[in-house]
Amino acid sequence: EVQLVEPGGGLVQPGGSLRLSCAASRALISTFAMYAMNWYRRVPGKEREIVASIGGGSAGIKQYADSVKDRVAISRDNDKRTVLLQMHALKDEDTGMYYCSAKWGIEYWGQGTQVTVST
Repeated sequence: EVQLVEPGGGLVQPGGSLRLSCAASRALISTFAMYAMNWYRRVPGKEREIVASIGGGSAGIKQYADSVKDRVAISRDNDKRTVLLQMHALKDEDTGMYYCSAKWGIEYWGQGTQVTVST
């Protein structure tokens, strides 16, 4: 069974940093590197938006939403089947539920982790 687990959310003050991680189960042990890994977020009152993505295969192209560009960095470790989202200079509007997904034809989703930016 494919599972994506996302520890790392929490409460952080504006201007602070947070690192989210997403770990894929052993079901993807031989194919994880082929999956594009994505971070989405759902902010209250808004549509779900993609925050960052990193391609599968040898290219591993990274893309970021304009709203977070220069404040976040996505990376992956294929041996550990993990993807990280390092976020800096967090703002109140970054508050939301963050979801990891793995896509290679079919797309798998994690349960999400809450990020709250507040004083």
